[in-house]
Amino acid sequence: MKILQILSVAALLIFLLSCQATNKTVQQEQQIPELLMRPHLIGPEEEMGYIKDTYQSLVTRINANPADYESMLSLAELFMQEARISGEHGHYYPAALQVINTALNGQIEDPLKYRALLDKASVLLSLHQFPEAKEFGAQALKLNAFSADAYGVMVDAYVELGDYENAVIMADKMVSIRPDLRSYSRVSYLREIYGDVNGSIEAMKLAVSAGYPGMEQTEWARLTLGHLYEQYGHQDSAMIQYASALSARPNYPFAIAALANGYANVGNSKMADSLNAVASNLIPEVGFFVDKAMWEKEKGQLENANAITKEVLAMMADDEKAGHSMSLELARVHLLLKDDPSTALDYAMKEYAVRPENIDVNKVLAEIYFHQNDLIK
Repeated sequence: MKILQILSVAALLIFLLSCQATNKTVQQEQQIPELLMRPHLIGPEEEMGYIKDTYQSLVTRINANPADYESMLSLAELFMQEARISGEHGHYYPAALQVINTALNGQIEDPLKYRALLDKASVLLSLHQFPEAKEFGAQALKLNAFSADAYGVMVDAYVELGDYENAVIMADKMVSIRPDLRSYSRVSYLREIYGDVNGSIEAMKLAVSAGYPGMEQTEWARLTLGHLYEQYGHQDSAMIQYASALSARPNYPFAIAALANGYANVGNSKMADSLNAVASNLIPEVGFFVDKAMWEKEKGQLENANAITKEVLAMMADDEKAGHSMSLELARVHLLLKDDPSTALDYAMKEYAVRPENIDVNKVLAEIYFHQNDLIK
């Protein structure tokens, strides 16, 4: 009888311990941000399945070993990639930062520390927190002065802060280490800033040819090439690039939106509206809604334009809650959609205080002062 009692107590103890272990596992799983399933097919059919499998594998490893910082950083990088593809910035960038900060707060050593710093700088760039991104990028560069990726982050930070001279120095180092899609695309942007349009186009062509067709990064570069053609008067060439990107990457929202803009530019509003609706239904990209509001306003459909603008401002507010600095974008919305240059100026000056040398910030300020008939400033 005593033996049975002892066995019963032992069984109860084992059961309680197993429940405690299960609860800990559940708690760990709850601390790991979730992967959102895409509501629509974007890109190759097998892509989301691969991402889901990778996510589950990484979560399993982290739950088994909470000090598996390499898996944490792989998970953060997965979130960063999915933010670009799905447009769910408000979920994925804070999720990536959470995982990266957990790794940085642990006993992390090189080369993982370098990787964590680089990832954090990349997320901060996406959130438009440029001074902070530069700080973490510089820390990463100190740990690895031979990394093209670290120089790439510094190029982006210097560009956004308006320090174009240092951006060129960083780009030269980057392309000398690894001449690929990422380095060529940065060279292209800098050449455009300095007025070398033909050189910018040639560099972006190299970026496209260096990428694997169908990958998001490659087709993004192809779209950027198309935007260059479009901006400098080659609409037909631009539409070819947009169509090629959509062919290589099915249901690519940004390619669909680019085609919509192309049709809008030639006055085919019916096709533009149709394609814009498809792109907006695929991902919640605020830029698609801004385009639609602008078209509605130009057509005199002010009630529709105002309704869409209200939706745009709500989306931007959500992004701000997720840590995304939206001052420059808000300045443009208040100037162009709400015809409110005074509020636009408040937002633009907020951005100017952070990066007074940036060319885009100064361009928006110039537009605002023009609307205010202040031609001296």
